[in-house]
Amino acid sequence: MSGAGPVDATVRVPGSKSLSNRHLVLAALASGESSLGNLLACDDCDRLVAALRGFGLSIREDGGRTLVAGGGCGLPRGARVDLGEGGTPTRFAIALATVAAGESQVDAGKRMRERPVAEGVEILRALGGDIDFLGAGSGLPVRVRGGRLRGGRVEIGRTASSQSISAALLVAPVTERGVEIVFREPPTSASYLELTVAALRAWGVEVAFDSGRRISIAPQPLAARTITIEPDASSAVFPAAAAVLAGGRVRIPGLPLDSRQPDLGFLRLLRNHGATVADDGEGGLVVASGGGVRSMRADLAEAPDAAVMAMVLAAQADGPSEFTGLETLRVKESDRIEAVVAGLRALGGAVETGRDRVRIHPLPATTRGARIDPRDDHRVAMAFAVLGLVRPGIGLDRPGCVAKSWPGFFEALSTLDRSRSGGDLPRGATSRENPAA
Repeated sequence: MSGAGPVDATVRVPGSKSLSNRHLVLAALASGESSLGNLLACDDCDRLVAALRGFGLSIREDGGRTLVAGGGCGLPRGARVDLGEGGTPTRFAIALATVAAGESQVDAGKRMRERPVAEGVEILRALGGDIDFLGAGSGLPVRVRGGRLRGGRVEIGRTASSQSISAALLVAPVTERGVEIVFREPPTSASYLELTVAALRAWGVEVAFDSGRRISIAPQPLAARTITIEPDASSAVFPAAAAVLAGGRVRIPGLPLDSRQPDLGFLRLLRNHGATVADDGEGGLVVASGGGVRSMRADLAEAPDAAVMAMVLAAQADGPSEFTGLETLRVKESDRIEAVVAGLRALGGAVETGRDRVRIHPLPATTRGARIDPRDDHRVAMAFAVLGLVRPGIGLDRPGCVAKSWPGFFEALSTLDRSRSGGDLPRGATSRENPAA
């Protein structure tokens, strides 16, 4: 990257991917036409919108808002849908197919076929869903014979993903008996279940929630709503990290400090290690450097997307850092632990790993240039691109994978870099096609 001084910029982060997916599902099940503002335009959400249209819903854009004509107690018809590499939309689509009027087939991309969906299928089967695996083993594709989902009580042990539980909770209001989830063990990524509960309540759904023990939702009508979606905390971690890495300050409009999004925990991590994180006075926040990156020690189980940036940021710290609670990172869009470790080692770094932990040593003062393979993982690509603000010679293979959650990421990164140098980057330096430093 071209800049050498501190950053001083405002970065507008797109709408939350987690909230966009949840509100799309609830709008699909509501009676009447709902209006969603700041819906994220990315591959994951675009594929979920396409799936909802396949299920027979009308979805249109009007004045910058997305209008969804919901199906009421279910969806008008079954469909054959492909959710690409989106874990959340795939699991949500399987649940939606159980309340569609007809037979559906849900499939996804190569990596998603390798990721766990069996536990979600078993939860939905326990609630009366008629679902068969069509491929080898217990992965995608699946066939779902829809109708009115019975609902009921399900006891759940440790899961690989909270998305499967969230999927069942989102369709709970339109089931015959409602849904009661009882946890035999503390749930994985409980903060995302809290986000699901908050989304349901935003639609007027009554939820009995005993965190970590029980969630119960009775059958109840869903009425159309007007919802404006917060900026994405998972994406905001990247410009926030840039402020700490390069020095200076970054303002992120519209993202409140009291947001329920789990990856906002990354900002608390920064604040606990010397950075300043403050309300900007207009409903957003400002992150300012505290003078370098301090070594960190944290459990990141509740902020799995932010964990990727935390690991890369730690390579610039003033001492070794250690992170735990990373087990779910191995079954994301890539094995994120191994993807980050490979990238840091390519730059001359030293990293020690375990099943759910890493210990990261600071990079040498001078590193060799390297092309990083993000393994088609948007969060890995973003993290190493941010590191490129202060480490020359970093290039990325297949950087277009950032379109999964933030198609305009490299334009935002260019804004950050120009705020340092007062000039433009060399053409192509931060483009999706060739973001090499």
